[in-house]
Amino acid sequence: MRKLARIIGGLALCSAALWSGGLLAASHREAPLIAQDPTADNTDFYMFRSWTNPNNVVFILNAIPAQEPGAGPNYFNFGDDVLYRINVDTNADGDDDLTYEIRFRTQLRGPLTSLELPLAYAALPPITALDGPGSEGLILRQSYTVTQVRAGTRIDLGTQTMYAVPSNVGPLTMPDYEALAAQGVYTLANGGKVFAGQRDESFYIDLGAAFDTLNLRRTPPILSAAEDASDAVNPFGNDQLSGFNISTIAIEVPIGSVTANANGVIGAYVSTARQKVRVFRQDRNDHASDNSGNDVSAGPWVQVSRMANPLVNELIIGTDAKDRWNATDPRDEAQFMSFYLNSRLATAMNLRFGTAFPTTGRTDLVNALLKYSSQPQTGTCGRRDCAELLRLNLAVAPTPPAQQKRLAVLAGDNAGWPNGRRPNDDVTDIALRVVAGFLLNPAGTPRLGDGVNFNIGAEGSNLTANGIYTVFPYLPTPHDGRNRRHIDCGEPLANPCN
Repeated sequence: MRKLARIIGGLALCSAALWSGGLLAASHREAPLIAQDPTADNTDFYMFRSWTNPNNVVFILNAIPAQEPGAGPNYFNFGDDVLYRINVDTNADGDDDLTYEIRFRTQLRGPLTSLELPLAYAALPPITALDGPGSEGLILRQSYTVTQVRAGTRIDLGTQTMYAVPSNVGPLTMPDYEALAAQGVYTLANGGKVFAGQRDESFYIDLGAAFDTLNLRRTPPILSAAEDASDAVNPFGNDQLSGFNISTIAIEVPIGSVTANANGVIGAYVSTARQKVRVFRQDRNDHASDNSGNDVSAGPWVQVSRMANPLVNELIIGTDAKDRWNATDPRDEAQFMSFYLNSRLATAMNLRFGTAFPTTGRTDLVNALLKYSSQPQTGTCGRRDCAELLRLNLAVAPTPPAQQKRLAVLAGDNAGWPNGRRPNDDVTDIALRVVAGFLLNPAGTPRLGDGVNFNIGAEGSNLTANGIYTVFPYLPTPHDGRNRRHIDCGEPLANPCN
């Protein structure tokens, strides 16, 4: 009652922040409002059958884009006031049938708190554990819960207290980060496992060149056949996300715990939400041990970000609709159909390169991104038959890491995007070709690409030559803050600055 009184009093004094329809807030800074709220920004979503256990399906939600590893003393943490969701449609009707909800709680703890150090993590002694002996230097620590929601029934999937793996500060503070991260893999009550913490940013793209009005480093940006066939060499682009980290929630569960149809097709998307009302406290102490000093959030949850297929909000949805798109449920995608039917990216490519890619009547994009293959492929949205979901055919066997093709389905590897998505799928090149008309005329579509073919500079002991991390949580070890390395054009392993 005292907390409720504080909320009402705060509202009366106009000291509340309203997370309402006016703040509609998924990928890397893709919409104006979510760019101001990185903690709630879904950057990438991966979904695939596990190649380590083909009876399992993997869901990976990434958030908090472009993490500079050395950005201390306050590093990167999930939001206590953010509801992270993985939403699954199991019967092809576009609605959520199963949801995993992940919530975090941050505390200042341990014997070093009495020293009031200006650090979140300290090597006094070095951090070698998430709890107990060896965790003394973990001054700021996050615990979290995973809740399964199905048909109104909520089940806590945790089997013990679970801790998020902290940011990779450096080798003195965290002398064996891979061993520390391995402690952050927890068993779930449904036979699955979960990891929450920092990983390497696996999405690779010549980001600055792409958004400098398609100023890619070859004009037109067409790969030769040999360049296109190489998944371990970057022909001409600059991976401008090299050396950056990301915050990851990875859940791997038995397929049988998701759907009774082991050979069926599921659809999914990730989302974040904030409560509608937030009261800022003047005497705030955001990470008090008992949470008594936190700002107060109340009211219904409001979706501020969502993501299914990669690059949809960046490259398909118009700027004036991006924030509204983030706040809309995928099952209501029909209102945005004009953006799919009339490709603004194809128009931009034609203006930039003098090409003649189809710009209107793009029913192929509607069918590919908004419909299950079992639905009528009319290129139109009838009542409730369009939903922007990442879809996965569970009957398709996973491809072992060393045999995965970055172009996935376009290269005959049917276990990758748009059949789900794996961390090493080259979604930039695939998307460019699909927008250019590959689904309409495969033989007549050029080998477009940004010249970046794999995740350059990835680290860790479980990497293949093509930058794929082979074991759960399937994203490489994050770069440490002291020795972080951004590989720029003109440097070893990279291409000349064209």
